[in-house]
Amino acid sequence: MAKASPTLEFDTDWEYSSAPESTDHIQIKPQNELFINGDFVVPSDGNYFDTINPASEKTLSKVGHATADDVDKAVKAARKAVKGPWSKMDGAERGKYIFRIARLIQEKAREFAVIESMDGGKPIRESRDVDIPLVSAHFFYYAGWADKLEYAFPGKDTTPIGVAGQIIPWNFPLLMAAWKIAPALATGNAVVLKPAETTPLTALKLAEVLQEADLPPGVVNIITGAGKTGQAIVDHPDVDKIAFTGSTEVGKMIMRAVAGTGKRYTLELGGKAANIIFEDAPIDQAVEGIVNSIFFNQGHVCCAGSRLFVQESIADTIISKLKDRMETLIIGDPLDKNTDIGAINSKMQLDKIKMYVKLGQKEGGTIHQSSYSLPKKGFWYAPTLFTDVSQSHRVVQEEIFGPVLAIQTFRTVDEVITKANNIPYGLSGGVWTDKGSKIFKISKAVRAGVVWANTFNKFDPSSPFGGYKESGMGREGGLEGLMPYVNLV
Repeated sequence: MAKASPTLEFDTDWEYSSAPESTDHIQIKPQNELFINGDFVVPSDGNYFDTINPASEKTLSKVGHATADDVDKAVKAARKAVKGPWSKMDGAERGKYIFRIARLIQEKAREFAVIESMDGGKPIRESRDVDIPLVSAHFFYYAGWADKLEYAFPGKDTTPIGVAGQIIPWNFPLLMAAWKIAPALATGNAVVLKPAETTPLTALKLAEVLQEADLPPGVVNIITGAGKTGQAIVDHPDVDKIAFTGSTEVGKMIMRAVAGTGKRYTLELGGKAANIIFEDAPIDQAVEGIVNSIFFNQGHVCCAGSRLFVQESIADTIISKLKDRMETLIIGDPLDKNTDIGAINSKMQLDKIKMYVKLGQKEGGTIHQSSYSLPKKGFWYAPTLFTDVSQSHRVVQEEIFGPVLAIQTFRTVDEVITKANNIPYGLSGGVWTDKGSKIFKISKAVRAGVVWANTFNKFDPSSPFGGYKESGMGREGGLEGLMPYVNLV
């Protein structure tokens, strides 16, 4: 008679060993100047501000604070570059510069990734495996279009619009810069770029790459500062186009400011994406997709799936699995390769998240948070989900920009479409099902610029991205991303 197999017992009380990414290969200047006309220059009033590591609250560098005078210098340098050989240069020659920039970013990818995580708080896995590869991919993609504009716009002649003022946020600092700079250069324009004041370091490191690539002076100018610096770019009379990624509130201010001026503008604004899970979805894959869409990136993505709609018959299963998965997420040092959830970008953003969570509880929502202990130093927030919320709750209607998920149930396809569209935003969404018919119906009916099917937060330089309603106007990426930077004749 065969003996019974021994019962296997597993020790679950264990932790990953620390696996920090080295910082020996990076260089962060103790003081960073403004990049104007191909050189680093001292701000006109000599003022600097600190940029800090949100995981440790330690100062990384002092960064120049650009005034309206500095903005004027940058715009004049850009205008001179446009009037000079840059816009008249053969497209293939412009493409060579952009290809060179792409290759240099690839060569310095480790340095860019580490600086991005130190300055922004996002996990090194995301910076290293997603952000920086997409940055170089966007430059490669638009370098290929530089000498093919006649095929992008058949039967039309193209001319550059001139000087583009570009203002980018803190959640994808270098990627947002690539989204905007690459198509502008491919079409012969010059740029004045302002990165977010809390994450300026990779943009300034990009300026060093532009020097190394021998990009003609003035073609790209990178100036740092806060809201008044951005406003000076928007208000400057010699700027031909504004490209802005940020909050809906600021986007509305920009629209009012440029009204009647003849300036073009594209706006990629807030979002409150609906992530829809049907009962025939691959459950475990969907749960991982939920975690990826809202928790891995600390909710610091305008297209984060912060509204979860689960078909009623599987709601208990999804919520149970999601709570279990939340307990396995590792919160900590962004430079540790084991870290799933890094630091919140700033104290101001952390306070906003806390405010919304308290508001959600006050309005009657049931809260669940992971039990993982948070580091004592730095800006941190535990993954959080709300149940027992309705369409009228502010945690459902308003963008929080943090790792906070609001869960609702639905019964029918038409019901979930109505709920998904009952919101001021329309940037992105997701649907999980094994039925192609549902995918097509949802993607057509949900009023969002991007709808992912059985995945979430996937980007490609050849695919356009942008929103409807209060999520902005215009598209970035793909052939459509060239359109805002050309005049067609």
